[in-house]
Amino acid sequence: MKKDSLMRLRNVEGHIRGIGRMVEEGAYCIDVIRQIQAAQAALSKISAGILDDHLNSCVITAVSGDDPAERERVLKEVLEIFEKTNR
Repeated sequence: MKKDSLMRLRNVEGHIRGIGRMVEEGAYCIDVIRQIQAAQAALSKISAGILDDHLNSCVITAVSGDDPAERERVLKEVLEIFEKTNR
């Protein structure tokens, strides 16, 4: 997942630079907005993949472990992520 995420992030980085060039060159506003939305969608996909990896590794380990404080901490982190996403 790490290698895939890094590759996707590099693609988004290039996309963001391209959006910057569009703004510098005075591209049509709606075209710029569409490109920003595409970059946001790509970042959301990367975030979802990293969250999936986290749920299937760190969270499962914490939930199946013997430390209730660790279990509560990890579950609280996941809840915070969902709350921030829904704002």
